[in-house]
Amino acid sequence: MSKMLRKQRKWLTVTLGFTSLLLFYWLFFSNGLPVYWGPSASAKDIAAGRELFEHEWTPNDPLAHGDGLGPVFNAKSCAACHFQGGLGGGGEISHNATAFEILPRPGKPEMECGTIHNYSIDPKDKESFTVLRKLFPVNRAITTTRSVEMANCPPTIQRTTADFDPLRTISTQSSAIFGSGWIDLISEKAIVQNFRRRSFQGLTQELAMNFDGVPLGRLRTLPDGRIGRFGWKAQFATLEDFTATACANEIGLGTPIKPQACSVATKAKPEVPADLDKKQFQQLVAFVSTIPRPVETMPTDAKTATSAKHGEELFAKVGCTTCHVPDLGGVKGMYTDFLLYSLDEPLPPGGGGSPYGPAPLPEFPRPEGEPPPSDWRTPPLWGVADSAPYFHDGTADTLHAAILRHNGDAKSVKKAFADLPPADQQAIVAFLETLKAPPTATALKDMAVTKLPKKK
Repeated sequence: MSKMLRKQRKWLTVTLGFTSLLLFYWLFFSNGLPVYWGPSASAKDIAAGRELFEHEWTPNDPLAHGDGLGPVFNAKSCAACHFQGGLGGGGEISHNATAFEILPRPGKPEMECGTIHNYSIDPKDKESFTVLRKLFPVNRAITTTRSVEMANCPPTIQRTTADFDPLRTISTQSSAIFGSGWIDLISEKAIVQNFRRRSFQGLTQELAMNFDGVPLGRLRTLPDGRIGRFGWKAQFATLEDFTATACANEIGLGTPIKPQACSVATKAKPEVPADLDKKQFQQLVAFVSTIPRPVETMPTDAKTATSAKHGEELFAKVGCTTCHVPDLGGVKGMYTDFLLYSLDEPLPPGGGGSPYGPAPLPEFPRPEGEPPPSDWRTPPLWGVADSAPYFHDGTADTLHAAILRHNGDAKSVKKAFADLPPADQQAIVAFLETLKAPPTATALKDMAVTKLPKKK
């Protein structure tokens, strides 16, 4: 009996040890479950979601359960900003949104963020940089005097602070959301494991004293512990969060998980029900999640196709795939790692010269986990051929210009590209031009969406 008991204990120990090893591997080395099947939803929900996506909202809209459009907004429909190459593409630079940050400062140690909306229902809610400046003026230099009672010291000490502007603004454009449902399905482990792999590679290169590539990017870990993957700052962990915030900020539609945006001018929050009820919001997310993913389409001309294939090899050789990882988590052809990288040169001493405005005061640093304004998420490149202009602010008109716009963490890749012969540079562009919008993307109904006047 004791022999049998010892045998059972032995097998139990072996089983527990093996299970512990599997758990350890799963926690620290596994990429998680790969994505084998894409997002799905019923045809009925997708059709209803498409109607909501294309619908032009109005104040007190009959489809809304609240007050409809506004009170502040940038567009009257989702389709107005997502149409290039079909529903789900990027938008026009003329309707860029202006994001702002209010830096921590004396008496106001918290940081504030928001959007300057281009339009409002009520004139008193009208937002502009002028309105924002009045609310958050420059803190002018002040001189403080402090008395001291110490030997060999002057009786008073004076300290003069410099002018401090707490306001930062940056223009951002609407990005393509093709294939977002596939991105939503990627395991967080795949993103984290790719980050760890890069970290290990960077460490070994540093130890070998031959590191001259792209510095390791930064994971965006949200306050609740989830990993960000959507948005220019990777500020959203799920497509549902991203969609709810877009509804609230861009159209002023409240949803079950996000109230409508209120005017920065009045800060008046209307006491109204959510504009989209739970069913409507789920239908909208169903449509957005099933927008097809882009495809790589080789040109029919043999010479151009050969150049594009050569460009794909060069794309990896010069280091572009360090950040624009082709395949991740079982989803192929995305070309992103979802990490944050700085795309500008480090600030000179004193923090001057930043294209994003003033540096924080030393005694009021940026909150931990809040990325600096120069950090941007690596955008997926699938569909990039149909999403000009490029970069978060749309300042690069062409793919060639977009590559040369890389600085900061990516300056070594930019240099490697710039050192190539013109024919090789064009080959890389030819490869990027094969990353097309999905041919099955839904066309905008009759192209009938009313476009708002351009922002002045």
